Amino acid sequence: MPAVAVAAGEVAADWSADLALIIEAAREAGKVALAHFGQSPKVWWKNEGMSPVSAADYAANRVLEQMLRQARPAYGWLSEETDDDADRLTRDTLFVVDPIDGTRAFIAGKTTWCVSVAVVHKGTPVAGVLVAPALDEEFTAIAGGVARRNGMEIAVSKPEPDGRLKIASAQDMVAAIDKSLRPRVDRVEHIPSLAYRLALVADGRIDGTLVKQNAHDWDLAAADLILSRAGGALTDLDGHALVYNRPSVIHPVLCAAPAGILPMLLKNITQIPRCLPFG
Repeated sequence: MPAVAVAAGEVAADWSADLALIIEAAREAGKVALAHFGQSPKVWWKNEGMSPVSAADYAANRVLEQMLRQARPAYGWLSEETDDDADRLTRDTLFVVDPIDGTRAFIAGKTTWCVSVAVVHKGTPVAGVLVAPALDEEFTAIAGGVARRNGMEIAVSKPEPDGRLKIASAQDMVAAIDKSLRPRVDRVEHIPSLAYRLALVADGRIDGTLVKQNAHDWDLAAADLILSRAGGALTDLDGHALVYNRPSVIHPVLCAAPAGILPMLLKNITQIPRCLPFG
């Protein structure tokens, strides 16, 4: 991992080689997943029958694991489709992977799914990519750089102070917004992939989203970086940034929006418990 001096006494890591690596790996995994798309891949159920996983998830995971771990054997590994290993907690840097974010959409033949890969260093994403092959879209970002979609720089929306707000969330989450703000909210219908939903905030196509509790590191890490480099932020309801690669990889209720309106949204979310009882 090369480093470049940025000021007297300061050194910033250059994560560009890692970004190039994860882009290549995510594209290859996307090709594998796309080959299964619409082909009725075998499906299993995990988490006591709550979460589907398909043969495509496992195939894409194998591609990512082989390419990434071979290239960076010193990095840790956290993937939705690999048994967790506490060894990751001993590593300063690791890959955080969701081979197919939006598996339900994938199985149903909907195009809103993506391959999500991030490099996380000391709890913070430093390189991220989302590849949505069925939509022909690719989102990337690197620490200190800009967010891009298909190579073009993107930025969050800039809603008018008293204008309409396009918020992508479940109906019960929108109902938790204070009555004084709710008349301005236009609820966007469900977007199955959480990572892709956050990318839409980064791209300015929606103004924000509320995220139900129990999202995992692999749902969030790459999209979190892309959103922040586009001028947005993803926080808990107290405005705290997320920390990744903890013993527990689940998160409480979250809110994502352009940085300019996030404090206003957080102030007006009044009916949701602000944290999870992490065990």
